[in-house]
Amino acid sequence: MTIAHEEAVIDAAAVDAIFAQARTANSFTGEVTDEQARAIYELTKFGPTAFNSQPLRVTYVRSDEARAALVDALSAGNRVKTASAPLVAILSVDTAWHEQWDNFLPGYNAPKAMYDAAPDLAAATGNNNAHLQAGYFILAVRSLGLAAGPMTGADFGKIDTAFFPDGSQKSFMVVNIGQAAEDAWGAPKPKFAYEDVVRTV
Repeated sequence: MTIAHEEAVIDAAAVDAIFAQARTANSFTGEVTDEQARAIYELTKFGPTAFNSQPLRVTYVRSDEARAALVDALSAGNRVKTASAPLVAILSVDTAWHEQWDNFLPGYNAPKAMYDAAPDLAAATGNNNAHLQAGYFILAVRSLGLAAGPMTGADFGKIDTAFFPDGSQKSFMVVNIGQAAEDAWGAPKPKFAYEDVVRTV
């Protein structure tokens, strides 16, 4: 037991499944149902984002044709694991996320003008918050008893051409999802200690 287990309001098994014992999987088995795929998003959406903006978009890849197009855009070391994963998600940012203002923050749209006037700020805000939601997505996968294999080794321009040719989304991460196979990972990698990264001022 660690202080994290002792202080958590969820039980130790949940702490281990989501954080302490969870690791990035490189090989998978089993299946991921449509109900589980939906549940992953239903949990992800509750994580906080700036102005409740929720700019993350998720594309689940199930068909053979779509899987082949995705695999072709991945770095060589990622292709086999994605080709065989039960489910794969492309995570992307809605490039016009601020146009949804009345849907995600009805009754308070004054800040929208700031983003309309500054496209670079709008892009940065969308990108930052979509990446934040990607973290929630991975934790949601783990909370369902599944393993996640997030990857950024890809030609995302090629993925965008294949999946989002109208420019409405920009991809930034691919996540393999399933039950972890026996050979899913090697030796645990070191993590920085509290004293290495935290200071109180």
